[in-house]
Amino acid sequence: MKIHVNRETLMPVLTKVGGVVERRQTLPILGNLLISAEDDSVQITGTDLEIEVHAKSDSTVEQSGEITLPARKLIEICRALPEGTGIVLKVEENRASLVAGRSRFTLSTLPASDFPVMERNEGMQNVDVERQTLKHLFEKTAFAMAHQDVRYYLNGLLLELKSDRLVAVATDGHRLAKVEEMLPLGVEEGMQIVLPRKTVLELNRLLGGGDANERVQIEISEKMFRAVIGDVLVTSKLVDGRYPDYERVVPPAPERIAYVDRDTLKQALFRTSILSNEKYRGVRFSLDQGELRLQTQNPEKEEAEEELGITYSQEPMVIGFNVGYLIDILNVLEEDEVEIGFKDSDGSVILRNKGKEKETFVVMPMRL
Repeated sequence: MKIHVNRETLMPVLTKVGGVVERRQTLPILGNLLISAEDDSVQITGTDLEIEVHAKSDSTVEQSGEITLPARKLIEICRALPEGTGIVLKVEENRASLVAGRSRFTLSTLPASDFPVMERNEGMQNVDVERQTLKHLFEKTAFAMAHQDVRYYLNGLLLELKSDRLVAVATDGHRLAKVEEMLPLGVEEGMQIVLPRKTVLELNRLLGGGDANERVQIEISEKMFRAVIGDVLVTSKLVDGRYPDYERVVPPAPERIAYVDRDTLKQALFRTSILSNEKYRGVRFSLDQGELRLQTQNPEKEEAEEELGITYSQEPMVIGFNVGYLIDILNVLEEDEVEIGFKDSDGSVILRNKGKEKETFVVMPMRL
């Protein structure tokens, strides 16, 4: 195999594909990228057995072939080369040489036949969604996914396809994010899939940039998810398990509603969190007529207090929250005015931007 390629052409492809390769692997081949050269293009594939990313780069193929090369070393070499450098990659007798200008590198290889490529299952459902729509769904909900929870299905994100909408839901049992996009999907019966955490994070990264109006082709089978994002193909296994009924977690219409400026509240939470208990990170909300008082304290008897003006005209109330959960939600809200809906000091709270009923964020209270 022998190819000629420009660094500026190859580097973006390596960046897209290399993100799925783990630094520590159970199998040496998983630390490599599959490089296939034919028909004036080089195709590159990376996988961790759960998710596979495949992309291609224009190149001059002098001799076709395929091989696997160490992912991190190849990416770091190309990143360190000067801009505009021409690269010649040649493979002979299971050794790869990379020549760029006056630099020369020799890399170890593993056989392409050992590389685990995910087979394509027969699709059950095909839909296409605007790139910016899918990006919006993931950006608004991914933060609420659990991390290494024994309830493995919470370590992912629920995508629900209905005839007229696409719904994304994530929860870790303490907070929940739900966002709906009204779309004519044409799905006769609603279907649910759970994407693994890493797949969601990779998709969110790959969806950034590019043409916002570009259509993303999605294919869903019983156990697999595939998405075509521009010239990148992402294939992922699905989480095997039934996601909890999220509608039961979302409280009914709140009896008490407060309105507050997002940035004012976020900055106040940042400041009070400095002296919160490092383990529980609790903050006390004391609501009164037109006023919100935030209070935190820690085992060293240190205390912080903030007062800010809000729009609230109902009975006084005191409720506690994990300050980190609130900040995470405020970070994904876009409008200045935040609506906070309460039932009582023991019930879940709904946060959203005023008038954005299709975006719902729920936080469980905590006892302080």
